[in-house]
Formats: sequence, C-alpha cells, structure tokens
Amino acid sequence: MVRRAKGSLRHLRRATSPSFWPIHRKEFVWAVKPAPGPHPLARCIPLGVLIRDVLGYALTMKEARKVLAERRVYVDGRVVTDYKFPVGLMDVIYLRGPEEYYRVLPHPTKFFMLHRIGEEEARLKPLRIKRKTMVRGGNLQLTFHDGRNYLLRLRDPMNPVEDTYRTFDTVLLDLSKKEIVEHVRMEEGVLAYVIDGRNVGFLGRVESIHQIFKRARSIVTLKSEDGDVARTILEYVFAIGREKPLISLPTREEVEEWEKRLAREEPV
Repeated sequence: MVRRAKGSLRHLRRATSPSFWPIHRKEFVWAVKPAPGPHPLARCIPLGVLIRDVLGYALTMKEARKVLAERRVYVDGRVVTDYKFPVGLMDVIYLRGPEEYYRVLPHPTKFFMLHRIGEEEARLKPLRIKRKTMVRGGNLQLTFHDGRNYLLRLRDPMNPVEDTYRTFDTVLLDLSKKEIVEHVRMEEGVLAYVIDGRNVGFLGRVESIHQIFKRARSIVTLKSEDGDVARTILEYVFAIGREKPLISLPTREEVEEWEKRLAREEPV
C-alpha cells in the first residue's frame, strides 16, 4: 500500500511524500507537491520530478522548469509546461527532440514504471470507467480514471441501446480523434493489471469476481501465466484486454532493469 501523504494543502515535505518517488528523503526538507489534476497525490508523480529524477534531463528543478518552458514535453498529446502537473497510470509522455514516447504502467515494487512505446501506439490510451452520469438532453457521460469525460449520445434515453458500458470497464481511446475504438468489459477471463495494494504490478487473467456488498470491494482472483495467484479488490484491478492486451507490455527483463536503475539512482 502506498503511503498517504498528509499535511499542508500547498506544501509537501519529502519525508511524507509517496514512497515510490525516486527522491532523497533527508537531503532536503521540501518536495514538489502535485497540482490538482487528473490523478490523486498517492497515484501520481509531478512532471518536474519525472524530468529531473526519472528521465535525467535536468539536474535541478530550475533546469527541469526550463525544459518544460521550451514546450517540448507532451502528456496525452498536449503540451504541458507546469512542473507540478500530476502524471499517472496509462499517461503517454512524448519528448520532442529526442523523439521518445513512454507510457506509465504499474510496477511490482516501484509502484510505477515508464515503458517505451512507438509513435503509433502513443495515440492510444486505455481508460477505466469510474463513473456514469445522465446529463442534460438525456445523454450519458462517462468519467474515466484520469478525470477525462466522454459524452455518449443516446437516441432514446428510455431505451439506451448505445449504453453497453459499466463502471470498471476499460475503453481504448484514440487521443487524436477523441473516439473510443475498443471496449473491454470487466468480467471473468479478461487480462488485467493490479494497480494498487500489496499486489500492485501483478498481471494475470481474472479467474473470479466475488461480490458481497459494494461492487468496488468485490474480491477478484487473478492468475498469471506462471501459475501465480493474487487476490485483491475490484477497485485495484484494471482490465487491459481480452485474448491479448490492448497495448504493448514490458518484458520481465525490462521490469527488472527498471528496478535496478532506480535502486542505483540512474536515469532511464
């Protein structure tokens, strides 16, 4: 479980910052506090820290802010210049100049990792449905895990045949066209990631979903290709495909190398 940061609304001490941030806890007092945005504090990392401590394109936060001011860093297809911008799960990072594309994925011990992807895949982003709301005009609004909203227009609100979505389902969004290109229901047999809790980073197929009270607290059992079994709650499970994943996934060697590099405090 990731440590939950508490304290001031405007400042964040390094000692109470999320444990997966690759920063020294006792070298300085203060850390960059993420601005309110698409991801909560416990599941994000500020873009300035990502540029400085993860990618190694700056030695200080002042240099990282200069890099961002050059408008060479894109998140989900748009330029971001705020060093406090929160970067989180499934976000696509594009660095113009070196022409590098990364996707944020869960990691078994470091909580998150950057997986290098190609230009074509960078236009796609998996999103988990967090909420469904009826809005003015009898249409349906889907809210995703990164705060993004998608309006689903219904011909007949009394007979919404277009509504095939449920919360905790995953959709694949084309970032350039702003269109849903694929839909994966959260059900038995799908391929899924564990994105939080003690089993974070576990990848396997959903064996069973056992609901007792709230659906978000349903017990989900997953089984990996190696036969390992993990159990967690539905709120911590992210479906990423049916027979095969919607996106490219890191190899075991990549996951181990990421852990070693961060342990040695080396940039990616």
